Amino acid sequence: MDVLVVGASFAGLACARAASILGLDVTVVDRKPEPGAAPHTTGILVQEAARAVELPRHFMRRIDGVRLYSPSLRSVDLESPGYAFYATDLPGILRWLADQTEAAGVRLEMGTRFEGATRIGNRFSVKGSNATPRFLVGADGPRSAVAGAFGLGRNTEFLFGVEAEVAGVAGIEQDRLHVFIDRQIAPGYIGWAVPGVHSTQIGLACRRGVKPDLPAMMAQVARVFDCSRAVVLGHRAGLIPVGGTVAPIGGDGVLLAGDAAGLVSPLTAGGIHNALHFGRLSGRAIADHLLDHGPDPAQVMGDLLPGHGWKLQMRRLWDHAPPNPVIDALGFSRPALAIARLVFFHNRGLLSADGWRALGEAAVRRAS
Repeated sequence: MDVLVVGASFAGLACARAASILGLDVTVVDRKPEPGAAPHTTGILVQEAARAVELPRHFMRRIDGVRLYSPSLRSVDLESPGYAFYATDLPGILRWLADQTEAAGVRLEMGTRFEGATRIGNRFSVKGSNATPRFLVGADGPRSAVAGAFGLGRNTEFLFGVEAEVAGVAGIEQDRLHVFIDRQIAPGYIGWAVPGVHSTQIGLACRRGVKPDLPAMMAQVARVFDCSRAVVLGHRAGLIPVGGTVAPIGGDGVLLAGDAAGLVSPLTAGGIHNALHFGRLSGRAIADHLLDHGPDPAQVMGDLLPGHGWKLQMRRLWDHAPPNPVIDALGFSRPALAIARLVFFHNRGLLSADGWRALGEAAVRRAS
């Protein structure tokens, strides 16, 4: 075996598939019983992520913009022409990606927990296994066991998110990502209601040390939409690393990927696009290293990974955001909406003068 990838989510599968296509013998192990089991994330894809992999359309539903709610539930719509988000059937997408990865020649061993490994010469001895890979990839989430085993960088700053999958929510606009700003309910981040592929996903995340109050978030959503016949189908929860890229991201024959590497936006907490993009690049770098004596993959990826400088500063500022009355008073001001558009749409969020005028008029209409 050339490469052992620990973790069968977006980063691990993208890395394994790329390395296998380029000629390496690759195995992926994951403690879960099947790909996509017990997901910890909402599964919203930004447009860049949806275009990075040709995903079957029936796993996704297009969302054209954001509806932003103040604590008093005034709202304003934000959008950028030509840009979209996608709600997803996350377990379905991960199962499909796993099938594509296996079709590329990768072995998947589900229900297999990584319990440690030791470097012996130019290979690893993996505890509890006969595998002796030449390279090891830790794509095993924010609390990476691979990072712990080899003294690599660890995530230290987190949000904690919880979410309910809910059927029977009526009156929710299907083309909007509904975002709720409320310092009492979701300190340090936001709440959301996403009209998903099979159900409405209602959730929130809070800075570490604050227990998310999902019933309070659902009660807030019920003030906007008809939840009289809502039925909770299931729950998701998990840590979201928001401290930026960890260091070091690799060592002798070891590399971190995805959440394990801290490749999550500190500001939006989105990580799927980075997981797919940099996971694939990691697979290429490993293949180049093992097959053609290319440079150390950790050095290659270290030069490519984002720094998240201004986003880290914005994350820390948001941890100390003003109280709800101030947000209500200033939340739809031109500077505040400019920041919101930049957060959700990046450079595509920049508006012309006419665009700002139209946005302001829309805000006034919704506030009245």
